[in-house]
Amino acid sequence: MYEIFVETIGWIASILIVGAFALNSFGKISATSKVYQLANLLGGIFFVANTVYHKAYPSAFVNVVWVIIALSALIKLKKL
Repeated sequence: MYEIFVETIGWIASILIVGAFALNSFGKISATSKVYQLANLLGGIFFVANTVYHKAYPSAFVNVVWVIIALSALIKLKKL
């Protein structure tokens, strides 16, 4: 059951991050929008869980950095 949950959040992470990137690339949302950064934050968190579960530590590291960047961007947006 836990494995299904981890795989599900991995797929959700993929959809969130690729979806946000696609929407940004096609001019539907801005990279400075809260929606874009929240999708990256949540997708990154989900990917961290998925990659740690699979012991894919280099990918987990990249996603921890991804989360930090998204969180930093959201904090900056809040200050504007």
